[in-house]
Formats: sequence, C-alpha cells, structure tokens
Amino acid sequence: MMVDSTFAQVGKNLSEAMRILGDGQREEEEGPEKWRLTRTRTSIPGPLQGDGQDVATILRLVHNLIHDEEEEEDKPSQYRMQNVGEQGHMALLGHSLAAFISVLDRERLRKLTTRILSDTTLWLCRLFRYDNGSAYFHEDDRDGLVKVCRLVINARYEEYASEGYAVLSSKQPVIYQSASGRSGLGQHLCSQLGLPLSSLCTVPCNTVFGSQHQVDVALLDKLIKEDLEAGKLPLLLIANAGTPGAGHTDKLGRLKELCDQYSMWLHVEGVNLATLALCQVTSAIMAATRSDSMTLTPGQWLGLPAVTAVTLYRHEDPALSLAAGLTCSQPVAKLRALPLWLSLQYLGHNGIIHKIRHASHLSQKLLQKLKAVASIRTSVEDELSSPVVLFKFSQETSSASSGGSVEGFCAGEKEVLDAFNRWLGETLVLMVPTSGVDVVELEDEGTCVRFSPLLTAAVVGTQQEDVDQLVEKLSELLPVMSSTISLRAEFREETHRRAPALRYLEQLSWPGLGALRYEPQAEGMDESRRKLELEKINTELLKKLQELDTDIIFSTGPEFGTEENCIFVGMVTEDVDVSELVNTVAALGRDIEESGRLLENMTEVVRKGILEAELQLQKATEEKLMEEGMLRQLPVVGSVLNWFSPFQSTIKGQTFNLAAGSLDSTETTYSTKAQSARHNLQETPSSSKRQGQRLFRRSGASESFSESSSVGQAEEGSSSPSRALLPPSSTPPPEEEESHAATPQEIQESSTQLEEEEEEVEEEERQPEGQEEEQSGR
Repeated sequence: MMVDSTFAQVGKNLSEAMRILGDGQREEEEGPEKWRLTRTRTSIPGPLQGDGQDVATILRLVHNLIHDEEEEEDKPSQYRMQNVGEQGHMALLGHSLAAFISVLDRERLRKLTTRILSDTTLWLCRLFRYDNGSAYFHEDDRDGLVKVCRLVINARYEEYASEGYAVLSSKQPVIYQSASGRSGLGQHLCSQLGLPLSSLCTVPCNTVFGSQHQVDVALLDKLIKEDLEAGKLPLLLIANAGTPGAGHTDKLGRLKELCDQYSMWLHVEGVNLATLALCQVTSAIMAATRSDSMTLTPGQWLGLPAVTAVTLYRHEDPALSLAAGLTCSQPVAKLRALPLWLSLQYLGHNGIIHKIRHASHLSQKLLQKLKAVASIRTSVEDELSSPVVLFKFSQETSSASSGGSVEGFCAGEKEVLDAFNRWLGETLVLMVPTSGVDVVELEDEGTCVRFSPLLTAAVVGTQQEDVDQLVEKLSELLPVMSSTISLRAEFREETHRRAPALRYLEQLSWPGLGALRYEPQAEGMDESRRKLELEKINTELLKKLQELDTDIIFSTGPEFGTEENCIFVGMVTEDVDVSELVNTVAALGRDIEESGRLLENMTEVVRKGILEAELQLQKATEEKLMEEGMLRQLPVVGSVLNWFSPFQSTIKGQTFNLAAGSLDSTETTYSTKAQSARHNLQETPSSSKRQGQRLFRRSGASESFSESSSVGQAEEGSSSPSRALLPPSSTPPPEEEESHAATPQEIQESSTQLEEEEEEVEEEERQPEGQEEEQSGR
C-alpha cells in the first residue's frame, strides 16, 4: 500500500509540475508590476538560500527562466515548446518512475528492469519486422553505431580484447559511408573508436543511373577490392533508409549481398524505417530487415519527449556484446527503456500505426497538390509511398514570362534561385508553423523546402488542414517571386542608366529586386569625408523610401552582409514600374544631397552676412552720432534739447534676413508689411506624401497623379518626394509650373520685381493725405 501511494504521489507531483511550467497566465493571478518585479529578481543569479524553498517556488523559478526571453521582448517567441500530449506525459512520468525504481533493493530492481527491457525489445522487433534482434537504448542517436563498431572490431580481430589497438596495425579497418549520409557521422565514429580518418571511406552517389542520393554500388565494390589489395580490412557499411536531406533509400538488397560477399557488417538508419510498421511496405525498405543492425528514433516519429533512440542488432555472442557496451550488467542502466515502455503501452499497436500512417498520408496529399501548382518542381524517390517531399521554386516558368530578361544573370542563376527558395522556405515556416517544413541545402538540387511529417507531424501536430494552408500560402507567394526574378535584369539596367549617381550592387544571394547605392556627386572631397557623406545620404534616403506609401520593402539587407551603406529592394509585384522606382531613388538622393549642400552654403552666407551687418551697424551708429551732434548725447541736456526742438532722424531701422544673409530696411515692414510677403514668397514648404494610393504602379498612375495634382499646387517644389515619384515622361500641368524649383535667373528677376513694387509703395506714401482720403472716399 505504501508503494501504491508513493506511485500516486509521483504522478501527482508530475501533473502539478507540468501545470505550473505550462501555465502562461500567471500575469492574471498577480499584478503586472509584481510579475515584472518577480521576473527581474529571479533572472539575476543570487546566493543559495539558507532555509530552502518549497516546490512551488522552485517550479515558478523554472517557469520564469523558460519564458524570460520572450517576456523581455514583450512578444511570444517563434520557437514554442513542443505540445506535450497525454502520451508525452507518460514518457515524462517514466523518467520520474525510473528515479524512484532505482532505490529499490537489488533483486527486485533486477527483475523489474529485465522485464521492462525484454518487453520493449520484443515489441519493437515485432513492430519493425526485425526478428530475433536485441536492443540497445541510448540517448545520443550516434552512440548505438559506435557500440556496433566496437562489436564488429571485437568480432573481426580475435586478439583485440587482449592486445588492444596494436592488432589494428596489421590490417587497418575501413568504415564505408554514403556521401549523402549524416555530415560528421564518420568523423565522430573515428574519434570515439580511436581510429585515424584514413579508416573512413566516403562512397560517392550515383551520377548516371538511379537516384542522385543513393550510394553507387558498383563504385563501392571497386573501392572494397582496392582496400583488400592494399592490405586493409573492410569492416562496416553505413547505409541509409531515408537520407537526412532528400529522404532517399539506398539499394539495401544489393548492399546486403555485397556485405555478405566481403564479410562486412551492414548498418541501416533513416526516417523511412518508420514505415516498416505499416501493413504495406516497399521492397526497398523491407530489405532493411535483413541488415545486421539498424537505429530507430521512435521518440521523433511518435512525438514522445525525452525518449531514447534504439539500435536493434543481431549477434550470437553475448560476451562480445557486453565487451562492446551493447549490454550492461548494471540494472539502473536498463531503466533508460522505461519511458518508452510506458509510452508504447499507452499508445498501443493501433495508436502507433495510426501516427505513422497519418504522417505518410500527409506527404502523399502534399505531393498531389504540388503537382498542380505552376513554377514548383518536386523531388521524391517514390511518388506512391515517399514519406519525404522536396519542392522548390522553378525558374522555367518565370524565365518564359520574362521574355528573356533573365539572361543577364544566367551566370549566377543557381545562386539566385537558391536565395529565392531559401526565402520561400523561411516565409512558409513563419506563415504555417504547424506544417513543420524546413529548408535544406542539397549538392545537386540546391536549396529546397522539405516536408518530412515523420519527423515533425507528431511534434507540432500537423493535420490535413495545415497541408491545405501550406499550399494556399505557397500559391500566394509564387506570383511575387516570379515577377521579382523577371524584373531583376530591368532593375539592374535602369540603375546602370542613372550612373554615376546610382551604383548597382550585384547581390546574387539577396531574395529581392536588387541592391543599389547613391553616390555623392561632389568633387574635391577626400575619402574619409566622402564615406561620411555617403553613409549620411544613404541612411536618410532609406528612411525616406520606407516612409513612402508602397508595398515594397526597403531595408539594409542581410544582417551579416558584405556591402555597407546600400539599399536593398525586396519582393515586387508584376505591375511595378521599375523605371519610376529607380527615378524616385535617384531624385530623392539628389534632393538629400542638394539640401545638405544648401545648408552648408547657407551657413557660410549667414556667417558672412553677420560680419557685414556688424560693419553696417557700426557705420550707422557713427552717422547717427554725426547727425545728432554731441549735445544730444548728454543725458539731461539731450532730453531738454529734444523737447524744445524734436529731431527727425533720416536713418531708418534695419532687420537681418537669415534666409538671404543680408541687412534690410524696416521701413517697408511698418508701412506695407512687405517683409511678410517676401517671407511667404521665399518659403517653399516640403510637400507631404500623397495619401490613398500605392506608388510605383504601372496601372492607374495617371489617375493617381490627376487626383493629387490639385492639392497644394503652389506649395510643392520639385525637390519634394511627390514630384520625384512621377514618371520621367509626365509633364506638370500649367497650374503647377509656378511651383518648380527657382533658377538663379528667376531669383534675380523676382528680386528686381520686388524692388519695383517697393518703389511704387514709397511713391504712394508720398501722396498728400487729402488725395488718399479722396481715393478712399471713392
């Protein structure tokens, strides 16, 4: 009874722990300020508490540490925790029970672990059709292969147990692996076994016949014969039942015959081994049951967290298995099978088959839908039963629609397509995270998007609705990709046409229209100042482009890019006017450069004007002193003299015009308010961005212009962004001709006209008051 209550307490504690760790609503239980203070306090390492803390406090601390990063960013993380179902709870419960069972007495522990190990081994061998096999449970999925290699070395070198590595010098062992196998697996084996890298032989894949991801059997036979002639010992072959990248299966039947011929050990691994549990299995996968060993990962296939990998093997000598580490005499080590033992019983045979069959059906459904999508090329080994689907954006359709415009970058065509497919895969991951797609880099196909539900469906919960949504989002992205890749050459040509103001930057790895940079046109500028000016102009230019009302994304490019101070243009639709887009960039860059230069010139003009104004004011003071006389400067005498004989000074007041950098008379200010008129004339406010329209569109461009041309006709200058967004062939209407940028000649004419107006005003002031009253009476 005590044991039963303890088991119940273990399960209760686990449920409570999962509830606390998975509860994301603690903000509602506590105030926001208290929650933020608690999270800040727990995120700072501190000393160990002397009195200890209760379980709930410790679990809350773990919860805070798990969600600390996303709380700091005030947004949910895109890497969410795996959705642990009831079968996942059984796996987690197995770890808790394993810790509890380890404290039992030795005899009871031995019986229990033997039962758990034998049951799990029997169930796995029957599920995956591996008769008369033994099982080794390991945390690292490579560890089983390491122990198998030690088993084969012990079996092939009889004196290895007593002589050790010295016996390997007589005949160097050779391990063969496929070029499409897991990267780094062979190096890991050599480091763990203490073998030189020369003991590893990588066999190329087929290049003429068959799949490009299957090991070349004829070439393998040739390599084995060469090694035998060189006095080496062919030891083991690592074959694939589903390569890590493309999911293709080697010719396991022929490879088994070749291994039997040369007394080699055949080890098989791969995701396609999961289909051995189904009723209908292809002959290529069924051949894996004849191998000497194979590694399974049921935790990934069934969505079981923290479940060990399993290596099934056949060998008759238990002593060699013990020496290789495949079996262990310690009962505690056998408890690693307990989480899987519990999970398999919870799912049952039908539940396991259902999960694997569901993943296979998802692959078939996606493959059928992708065949009807234009511009998508699929790559699968067997269209009837392939559990892994590879697809990528194809250039054929986009090239045909562009009318040969893609020929300009055919040299880097593969790199451009890889960049676009990489963007496609990353975008689909964000749009449909429950689909489980990812991006893979393959040597022959390049960058592809992979859908492998056997590895992801049980983890993220992929359903048929997710496949439908994946195809829907894919169909929405393809037109944008096709139009962008077809307009890249035009964008490059338009940018080259506006050189040297704009410089085109060849960025084959950028998934967008392209990249450019505005180059300052000032001459006689040293290199350091030129770099500062270039950075300043392009930074301001990027900011102005991002403020425009358009669907195009302008950015600084990749985070670790090679080019600096440049503008990257993202994806565009087919109705984008590239010429107008480039014209806008050039015009905005020119306006920014000219405004900066105007500011520098204005600063110099104002400085000179201030010096000149100081001289004029000093001269006016001296003239005033000479005109009034010395007596009027005395405090008391001057007041009495001015009272008896008021003095009318001929010296007028003056005002300093910052815009012109000159000293002007204030006479017209008090008489006709001419200064405010001049101020309004000189004022050229920057025009605001036109609202209610999308820029850089071919269709409806004239209508958008006609709607916006009636707003602020006399206020917009040619340096404004709205004027720069117009196509080169557009001419401003007569109402807006007065708002163009003034040339020096026009400024001089305007100044002359203003002076004439001031003279007329002065003549009117000299008229008798009677005439003014008479005129006003009229």
